[in-house]
Amino acid sequence: MTDPSLPPESEDPRVDMDKYFHHTELPNTRLSDALNGFIRRIGEAVSWLWIVLVVVIVTNVTMRYVFGEGRIEFEEIQWHIYSIGFLIGLSYCLEADDHVRVDVLHDRFNLRTQAWVEFFGILLFLLPFIALVLIYSVPYITYSMSLNESSEAPGGLPARWAIKSFMFIGFALLAVSAIARLARVCAFLFGGARAQPPAGSESA
Repeated sequence: MTDPSLPPESEDPRVDMDKYFHHTELPNTRLSDALNGFIRRIGEAVSWLWIVLVVVIVTNVTMRYVFGEGRIEFEEIQWHIYSIGFLIGLSYCLEADDHVRVDVLHDRFNLRTQAWVEFFGILLFLLPFIALVLIYSVPYITYSMSLNESSEAPGGLPARWAIKSFMFIGFALLAVSAIARLARVCAFLFGGARAQPPAGSESA
């Protein structure tokens, strides 16, 4: 007997995820193309870290539960690789416009209103926040370097300043990505260029 709650065999049961993603294609500029190309190359290179992370996790679990030998170094390497991937991934995510939008009204706005929201959001919130992180991360990193800080755990990793430095690197790359996005928004708002609405939506 056929379950009426299931889709007919003629229908594709797979979920069309495209309808849940709303990418407004803003016009490109020479500046945004150069900066976004730089961010994409870094993001694609760093994406291989996730494979390394899986290998490290599997190795650590195997050593712990098969050979009964846990290693603090492997646990800390896991955290470090994840931190690097996350921090570098921020800029790549903004470049691809794949970050999570918390503004539930965004999709209800027309393209020009969306662009104004992004313009003021980048200028008044994102860039000042990035500037604060960059400014305060410098003494945080240099102090760690001056102490030659290492892990407090027995057998932990040395040179903790190296992983802390990725806070500065990650947010510096995020600033580059934000400037590229701002250039595209400005091209649409002030340069007369047209933006392409998301698939399935209406342009204003």
